[in-house]
Amino acid sequence: MKVTKKHFYRSSRGKKIILSTLISIALVFVAIAVGVNIWYKNNLKPLKTDGSAVIFVVDEGQSAPKTASSLQEQRLIRSSQAFLWYLRNQGITNKIQAGSYEITPTQSSQEIAQMLTTGKVSSKFFTILPGKRLDQIRQNFIDAGFSAESVDKALDPANYSNHPALIAKPTDQSLEGYIYPETFKIDASTTPQQIVRLSLDELASVLTPGLIDAFQAQGLGIHRAITLASIIEKEAANNQDKKDISGVFYNRLKQGMPLQSDPTYKYAAFLKNEAPSPAIDSPYNTYKVNGLPPGPISNVSKNALQAVASPTKSDYLYFVSGDDNVTRFSKTLQEHEALVKQYCIKKCATY
Repeated sequence: MKVTKKHFYRSSRGKKIILSTLISIALVFVAIAVGVNIWYKNNLKPLKTDGSAVIFVVDEGQSAPKTASSLQEQRLIRSSQAFLWYLRNQGITNKIQAGSYEITPTQSSQEIAQMLTTGKVSSKFFTILPGKRLDQIRQNFIDAGFSAESVDKALDPANYSNHPALIAKPTDQSLEGYIYPETFKIDASTTPQQIVRLSLDELASVLTPGLIDAFQAQGLGIHRAITLASIIEKEAANNQDKKDISGVFYNRLKQGMPLQSDPTYKYAAFLKNEAPSPAIDSPYNTYKVNGLPPGPISNVSKNALQAVASPTKSDYLYFVSGDDNVTRFSKTLQEHEALVKQYCIKKCATY
């Protein structure tokens, strides 16, 4: 085939157009990449050049997205998304540690990330997290530098026999469930007993007459209400789940069904120093006994107590927290087993 000059010219021109288009597209992508990089670096910079320190609390098991969102809401970082990107780029997304941190808006996102992932908690504050057993709270004190002897003395309920927060606690039981979760400002002279007393003061302020009346309207006294709240605290992933799960437990109690709460048999196993099993023989194991355990299995938050006072009204009798940490509710055992099979493959395999 003979190629004419005109055909060659058109072919060459077409190639130039294609090449020009490809170069333009490449330049657009480069411009976007440069723009994103500039945005990313700018949003890692400190939010302000001055500003007061803020006590930022990371709860046990708190996710990186939740932490990033809270940092931005409290105006400590410029962008939660940039903060998350930095965590991922550094491979430290899952290394955020629970505790109280003293953070200022003059710190960069890199500095804040370093602080949160290395556990550089503020030495001026002491945090008690919700959902903790008494032995875990004891260890928290010791880790903060207090002596075991002073901590054990502080956790002796005999020191607080007339405290209003303990009026309903059986005299033969420990302070399990009654150490209210809160962050306390401390100094070199602060003792564990002072912190425990402050914690009990906080619990007493939460247990208002209105809340106690709401417990009684549900058929529960204060001690039993705290006991149920402690189970809900261990079961629920968020505040709405607390109210929904509370409704399920009330439904089961009214029908004479065992609660069958996994945290209760795990607590029983802890007490007996045995391997966790739904078959373990203990009054705390709600797979083996009907009704509530004799006492709380952890300390409780205000939201858990409010969930006991005001549960969600429903016909649900079952729930399962899936591998995606979404809690799903059902009315029948057949529905429940289907949800477990579909959504709780890894997590439920460990039970």
